[in-house]
Amino acid sequence: MRFPTRSVLPGVVAVVLLGAGTTACTYRNSGAQSGGSASSAPRTGGGADLVDGSRTKVALVPGGAHPYFQPWKTAGAAAKKTYGLGAVAFDETAEWDQQKQNNLLSTLAARGYNAFGVFGVSPTDINSTFADLKSQGFPVASLGSCPAGDKDEADFCLSTDVQLAAYKAAKAAIAAMGGHGVLVHLTGNNVDANTQLRIKGVARAVRETGGKVKLLQTITDIDTDLQTAQKAVSDLMAAKGGQITGIVATAYNPAVAAADVVKSSGSKAKVIAIDDDAKILSGIRQGTVTATVVQNPVGQAEIGTWALALLQTKQCSVREPGVRVDSGSFVVDKANVSAYDTARQAKTAQLKQQFADEILTCD
Repeated sequence: MRFPTRSVLPGVVAVVLLGAGTTACTYRNSGAQSGGSASSAPRTGGGADLVDGSRTKVALVPGGAHPYFQPWKTAGAAAKKTYGLGAVAFDETAEWDQQKQNNLLSTLAARGYNAFGVFGVSPTDINSTFADLKSQGFPVASLGSCPAGDKDEADFCLSTDVQLAAYKAAKAAIAAMGGHGVLVHLTGNNVDANTQLRIKGVARAVRETGGKVKLLQTITDIDTDLQTAQKAVSDLMAAKGGQITGIVATAYNPAVAAADVVKSSGSKAKVIAIDDDAKILSGIRQGTVTATVVQNPVGQAEIGTWALALLQTKQCSVREPGVRVDSGSFVVDKANVSAYDTARQAKTAQLKQQFADEILTCD
């Protein structure tokens, strides 16, 4: 079972944020390459203003039920209205099961949906699902998570660079610890490729301290539900709480559990969480959580839906099929907890420009 506070994007570097605002507009390429010289090749993004999406029906399909995906619903509904699409559906299976997700996708296709944004249940098997949808003529986006390995059979992947996000979280934890002490990493399913990337991100930050920070333990397989995470964190604090000066949680349920347990125990450990659960944000305001690293599910759904519509209408094609794009991650602390969504909106606007200028080739 895999959960969505992670995605496979191992080498993508976050790009500079541009101005906020995500409403539809006509995108026109300047015609210049990065070096400043004019290009004789077809302009990328020259027709990225959707002309007629009324026949486009987009299905946004998570791997299963999880709070992370809830913003997809509202973002999808907003995109339908903004771009005049025929329909945008948000649908999920009750269980995290790849075959059940495949069955749901087949049902949606039979109901007339003709473009798909999918968070695959199985990182190793999802490519066959993508290939099947593509063989039927449907554009496909891998949203929120990319397949394991280097190959992606979807048209594009728009997802968090989880190794970078985990690195940011660990760096924030180490800074809060004063640059030295004992750190614990709480994360998700050990066999998930994304968990392994998170482990690498945290390890890199610890390694950069030159031995000043010790990684006491990495606890995996505790993102199944909140109860599992709470028990694991309670057991950890009971056994080793006196040693711990920092906790970095890179999965949703462990983050919420760490915030709860540290607050109730009176521990002085610095907690760095992930995502913007209400308990996490409240903890930041109260000082029991030092910071969190939030992702951009709204941007994934909005930009994913828009780009899928451009592909479905044949206005545009993907320049490099299977391209992986970082949807962004942001460190939120007490100083910016009230305004962090402005940066996230700006990132979404930048993503739209990036797709128009670099990812898509349009008529």
